[in-house]
Amino acid sequence: MKPKLLVLGGSGFVGSTLINSSKTNYDIIFSYNSNKIKIPNTQSFQIDLLGDDKIEKIIENYNPDIVLHTIAHSSVDLCETDHNIADRLHINTTTKIANVCKSINSKLIFLSTDAVFEGQLNKQYCETDTPNPINYYGKTKLEAEKIVLSASPNNVVLRTAVIYGWHKKSRFTNWILDYLKNGKSVDPFSDQFNTPTLVDDLVQVILKIIDKNISGLYHATGKTCLNRYQFAILLAEKFSYDISLIRSVTKLEKKQNAPRPISTCLDSTKLENVLNFSFSDISAGIDFIFNKSKIN
Repeated sequence: MKPKLLVLGGSGFVGSTLINSSKTNYDIIFSYNSNKIKIPNTQSFQIDLLGDDKIEKIIENYNPDIVLHTIAHSSVDLCETDHNIADRLHINTTTKIANVCKSINSKLIFLSTDAVFEGQLNKQYCETDTPNPINYYGKTKLEAEKIVLSASPNNVVLRTAVIYGWHKKSRFTNWILDYLKNGKSVDPFSDQFNTPTLVDDLVQVILKIIDKNISGLYHATGKTCLNRYQFAILLAEKFSYDISLIRSVTKLEKKQNAPRPISTCLDSTKLENVLNFSFSDISAGIDFIFNKSKIN
């Protein structure tokens, strides 16, 4: 009998990639909000977690062995201006999910963010570093982490960042590649550094965590610390697009509602050692999506 896996946010980037990679090994049910998708040999249900209070009953009825919680608000800036939405989705909903998972003894895996750190240049944060988020998105995600980890010692929190891949929901890479392909200019930030994460790596890691029944807090990102401008240049070079169309900007030039840390690069050595896995550096990740682009 296959283990039962519930993916909350299954129509999203990480969720759909994981489902398509693992549907033969798990009995999968997934949620979606407005973006209904069909994946063979799976079940799905629609729910708006901001307006629907049925999530606990749904989880209880399905009684999954594992719950993957990928849901977060897509706009850091909106979270800054509407604290109520951020609180309801990140804190209140996560509390409900964590409590029902505890009651039915389901393992909960929660995707968090590098935005829990204030951001220091020339530093890669490890799990023992003290979080200090500077925007409301990061504050609510940090609170959600605490809720998940305190609910059960079997739960997992994965902090990840700038997830990319050859996928229609890979926002940053699609923006850069689509604009350059059409001869349009782009203006990525040169003063925001992260460790971008290949979605295929992240999915492999999640499945290994389930297989080995790992628990606790881990960083789960790619190896390379770079800014968005550097990322865009590397994409343009690999795909043979015009680099002169890329103009770097700073947060002083292009305002955002929510303050952004300068550098929240993460060190994922702890997880790599536990799983005997190596995340891709940026060159290998871009090579991977370039090769996929030739197939799809």
